[in-house]
Amino acid sequence: MTLPTTDTRVTYPAGATEALSRVLHVEARGGGHAVLLDTTAFHPVDHAWPDQGADRGVLEIGARRWTVTGCVLGATDGTTLHLGADSPVRKGTEGWAFVVVHLIEGAAGDGPAEGDDAVVRVDAAHRAAVSAGHTGCHLASLALNRALAGRWKKDVAPDALGAPNFDALAIDTTDIGEFGSLDRYRLGKSLRRKGFSVEDLDLTATAAAVNATLAAWTATGAPISIVADGGGLTDRRRWVCDLPGERAEIPCGGTHLASLAGVDVTVRLGLGDADGTPVLQMDTRVGVPALL
Repeated sequence: MTLPTTDTRVTYPAGATEALSRVLHVEARGGGHAVLLDTTAFHPVDHAWPDQGADRGVLEIGARRWTVTGCVLGATDGTTLHLGADSPVRKGTEGWAFVVVHLIEGAAGDGPAEGDDAVVRVDAAHRAAVSAGHTGCHLASLALNRALAGRWKKDVAPDALGAPNFDALAIDTTDIGEFGSLDRYRLGKSLRRKGFSVEDLDLTATAAAVNATLAAWTATGAPISIVADGGGLTDRRRWVCDLPGERAEIPCGGTHLASLAGVDVTVRLGLGDADGTPVLQMDTRVGVPALL
């Protein structure tokens, strides 16, 4: 069986939910099959930063159809296929191909064959709901950075709009789901040494400031685009949103809404604890009536 030597070509950054493709490689995995295609519309989960999960959908070859039970990022040196966290190299390592692995169920001999022409169809409603959550996550992080800008006592790296990048410096985990996201930020000693003051942090006032900024931004209906350096899985991609008087560009490999038209984004802030370290939690909700 031949493994690919180039990255999977991906069409999901442009919003595609279907793709015509050809099967490049099939191998048995966990009672089913791992299928590699030359082109796919499926967004895979990236084990290195699994903030956005995998797309749902089906793989079709002629009259046969398989439900894609999982979709992960894989890596191959041409001899072995490594899935997810089992990859021994970082994404983009020279000499390796990085691929979208479609996982399907089926007994041996009951799966696709190399060379088959295939069609992938992504669950468009689920994709749109998660894309709304991802777009809201980016907007909320920028608005939170702006609301907390006055709490920095030292100069730190700025975000896409020039505010001190609290989100990048404090983020612990991000979970993006349908119409929302949950971000967790550690407010520990490391962050304080960087110059951030956590004393007397008023969550109510901060949330109000974040929500006011979000309301002003979403009211514009600003367009959103994904700018890509190429069509391969590991080609650099950037989320671009033209906000009033300023353009935000954030490196991002996920999927997003096409604009802020008819979108409402709000956050709730809470304070938790992780082994004695305070954790700021931001729960972001995204309303998109056109998708409901």
